[in-house]
Amino acid sequence: MLAATLQRDPLAQQSATVRIESIDLLRGIVMIIMALDHVRDYFHADAYIFDPLRLADTTAPIFFTRWITHFCAPVFVFLAGTSAFFVGQKKGLRQLSIFLLTRGIWLVFLEISVVGFGWFFNIEFSVIVLQVIWALGIGMIILAALVHLPIAINFALGILLVAGHNLLDGIHVEGTGAATIGWAMLHEFAAFPLNDRVLLVGYPIIPWTGIMVLGYCFGTWYQPGVSALVRRKRLLMTGTIMLLSFIVVRYVNVYGDPRPWSEKSSSVFTFLSFINVNKYPPSLLYVLITLGPSMIVLALTENIRGTIQTYTTALGRVPLFFYVIHLYAIHLVAVIAAMLTGFDASDMVLNTWVTDAPQLKGYGFSLGAVYVIWIAFVLLLLPVCLWYDRYKRTNRDKWWLSYL
Repeated sequence: MLAATLQRDPLAQQSATVRIESIDLLRGIVMIIMALDHVRDYFHADAYIFDPLRLADTTAPIFFTRWITHFCAPVFVFLAGTSAFFVGQKKGLRQLSIFLLTRGIWLVFLEISVVGFGWFFNIEFSVIVLQVIWALGIGMIILAALVHLPIAINFALGILLVAGHNLLDGIHVEGTGAATIGWAMLHEFAAFPLNDRVLLVGYPIIPWTGIMVLGYCFGTWYQPGVSALVRRKRLLMTGTIMLLSFIVVRYVNVYGDPRPWSEKSSSVFTFLSFINVNKYPPSLLYVLITLGPSMIVLALTENIRGTIQTYTTALGRVPLFFYVIHLYAIHLVAVIAAMLTGFDASDMVLNTWVTDAPQLKGYGFSLGAVYVIWIAFVLLLLPVCLWYDRYKRTNRDKWWLSYL
């Protein structure tokens, strides 16, 4: 189907501004959802007791509060590839390659420094976590080379990485040496002791790079020669096919996810088991159930207008800025909340993931309070993000803004 995008569509054109706004809108939506997940980590009492996706312990509301945030990372990474395509259309492949290489290195540095400190508030950096910013950075470094290949080859490579990487699920490299860490960086969620530090590999390279490469190819659907009508049909058809493929492959229960579903004590929990797919690393089924609906959202929102859309789109234009400031804001307020509820400020200085911190057992609030806190954070951070969005749009001559 993507082969059709390699030819210019003769139908009516639509301005690039409108098309890109729909992409920023989707990115803004998942950024808001992302904030819910991080608020849950730092404020929900049950997060310190059990995994919200563990069906033996969770409830449907808690499960869905965590599950809905599965959409965030794949949309971020996929649309980062799409944005790279847009840059290439404006500046050419050589400049695009240089930009992707330098920005990728910058993002990896941010992940292990500024972002890492925001998660843990630990000046010793005793935990190094490789998460979505790392995945974006490494993906851009690889894409810097791949953009010189034809779109058709990149599309085939992206499909191979996303659809085929679950064939590697049974491969494990024992130990804690360089080979084991290297394999984890490629395809496995794992933690490793590094002298007096811990390295946590959360986002392996192979599947996340495949998602970014497919996002780069997806950019061809937004070329000026592709009409809005044709694009909408493609988006709806692709999204529907992805969702139907998820249902069929998941039902067969043989391939596409290392976590098989099973019948539970109730139809609700059987359904939860059915959609409880693996994120670390992102399975084929995880990608289908997250990017499929995202395609449909893009089709239905391309021409939507309104105040909420305007604000959400503005957030989508400053994703890295929002990511960093929301992380620090959430953690800072969590320090205050801990102190107000009988804990020490130092309890929020972490040397493990926040919900695994033994000193925080008994801390936290109800799920309802988590939603109130989440909405408050989004509303409080919105004016700052709107200011930065205006600053970026009125200072396009400042090259460094493209790195923030």
